[in-house]
Amino acid sequence: MEEASKGIIIDIHKDIENKKIHFIIKRILDIFLSLIGIILLLPVFLIIMVLIKFDSKGPALFKQVRVGKDGKNFVIYKFRTMVADAEAKRQLEINPEDISNFVFQSKSDNRITKVGAFLRKTSLDELPQLFNVLIGNMSLVGPRPEIPEVVKFYPEEYRQRLLVSPGITGLAQVSGRGEIELGKTISYDLTYIKNFTVWYDIKILFKTLSAVLKKEGAM
Repeated sequence: MEEASKGIIIDIHKDIENKKIHFIIKRILDIFLSLIGIILLLPVFLIIMVLIKFDSKGPALFKQVRVGKDGKNFVIYKFRTMVADAEAKRQLEINPEDISNFVFQSKSDNRITKVGAFLRKTSLDELPQLFNVLIGNMSLVGPRPEIPEVVKFYPEEYRQRLLVSPGITGLAQVSGRGEIELGKTISYDLTYIKNFTVWYDIKILFKTLSAVLKKEGAM
């Protein structure tokens, strides 16, 4: 696995243009693997939904607006891991002058439920995103889908990560998961896009499986 570059890659448009066939194959694999995953994991989906409903009030599924390919907003699906009114209690401390050091997730978030903590630790909360992959607004592998409140502060270099579909997992996620600064995340994302091949995706998927089995943080 290649390391992320220390600086931001200036222009990756040509890298994307030269790999159109890889992106076509990537989409075919996304459809096939997400469909198989949904079918095989349907009993797991049902069990998790029941556990969430027993653990706390509110819907089993969590929906949130994220920014996808070409800066278009879409609704992401996850299993709910927080109290029902968590969004109303969310307090994002974003400094536009220091956006590179922004960290989205916190280990000590008191909004997380007991079942939610387990789902996050095992990354099972991410499973409903297989529907996002099947629909086409996400991929199995790609940059982490960001919230609009953060994207609006992106400098031009950062916006290059929006040239491809966001992923359930990616180079940044398996390198630090949800606990690294935005600047490092962007660097990993652009390194991934520049070096993208179908084989590169397969390596990241295997590394993701290893990270999940070791329960290394949250995606």
